[in-house]
Amino acid sequence: MFDRYFGPQLVGKAHRRFHAMIKPIGSTCNLSCTYCYYRSKARLLRGPGTGRMSKEVLEQFIRTYIESITGDEVVFTWQGGEPTLLGLDFFRTVVALERKYSKPGQRIENDLQTNGTLITGEWCEFLKENRFLVGLSIDGPREIHDRFRIAKSGEPSFEKVLNAARLLTQYRIPFNTLTCISRFNARRPLDVYRFLRREIGSTYLQFIPVVEYKGFEGTAPRMWNEATLPREGDPEARPGHPNSIVTEWSVDPEDWGYFLCKTFDEWLNRDVGKVLVNHFETLVAQHLGLPSQLCVYGEFCGKCVAVEHDGSVYSCDHYVYPANRLGSIRDKHLGDLVFSRTQAEFGYAKNETLPQQCFRCPYLNDCWGECPKNRIIRTLDNEPGLNYLCPGFKKYFQHAIPHVDRIAARVWKQPGKQNRRRWWES
Repeated sequence: MFDRYFGPQLVGKAHRRFHAMIKPIGSTCNLSCTYCYYRSKARLLRGPGTGRMSKEVLEQFIRTYIESITGDEVVFTWQGGEPTLLGLDFFRTVVALERKYSKPGQRIENDLQTNGTLITGEWCEFLKENRFLVGLSIDGPREIHDRFRIAKSGEPSFEKVLNAARLLTQYRIPFNTLTCISRFNARRPLDVYRFLRREIGSTYLQFIPVVEYKGFEGTAPRMWNEATLPREGDPEARPGHPNSIVTEWSVDPEDWGYFLCKTFDEWLNRDVGKVLVNHFETLVAQHLGLPSQLCVYGEFCGKCVAVEHDGSVYSCDHYVYPANRLGSIRDKHLGDLVFSRTQAEFGYAKNETLPQQCFRCPYLNDCWGECPKNRIIRTLDNEPGLNYLCPGFKKYFQHAIPHVDRIAARVWKQPGKQNRRRWWES
């Protein structure tokens, strides 16, 4: 859902743009997902506030966010934790404040990422009326989904999420599915993909690889001891080893490649032109000469910040650690924090910290080392900064790119095709 910022908006004349992912309830959630990277933030940050964004901070955020962006669209992405715990009145206030501060001719869009367990008919009426795009977290069929996505009481969540999907469909609310690919479901790609397509009816699938450095609860990315990182090919560079660098639920690199290849083939044979898959969509776009539609595949990062419930601003959603706190909107304008030298250095470091092995790789322009938080492996030359998922990505790119190039060639042959950002309509 977030490529509405990282894709088409970066094409065309220069504008002052960035994207903020808002955590208005912090890490508070009614689920206790085993692999959740955000559950530990309440203990780690110990920031001011009760865990709920105050009206004062909310208004300050909305005003400065809109002021900071000079483009024709501002996208608000509401996350958690679980943002629906805030209730409908909170989001009614959100919409009212957006209308109060919106600029003439500027579109205001809202995305809501939710686990779906609290979605009701009343919620759907609000979401429909206010044109919210919904991201629904679901990991596959019941036995897959309920493996990790459970309530704090230990109860499964699948039925409630399935009901949310039915309600969203009934009310004709556009929604994407967000599926975490872990060590458990990576070897069942077709079960996951076909369930999302045939049972849920998703037409935009987001697959997110679960990769967490062992000790991520208190150690920020890039703050680990590089001398202790395993090298490429070491058994410690995969999950399941007693001394593995990652948690036991992290996806295996080879399995990640297997998952992408199998789902790519299913998409290619059945769903091209009908279904968007985040990894496949951006690869085609990139081979059409367009910017990456996902931040993880861009050459630089740093233009997608996280805003916590107390107004604190962090360099990235995956860098919500004290070391990566840029400041607070209580003390400084949001735009000044985002376009600061500190954040610029953070963004350029993605390219500057790549090992030489990556610059020799034929897939450099497709990958750019993926997300820096996953660069927890050393090369065979002992250079740090290699992505943990590198073997899987190489397998996927080798398999998919010949097909992607054929798709791109067909698009370019279309006469009068001026705007290729929506290549899937070709």
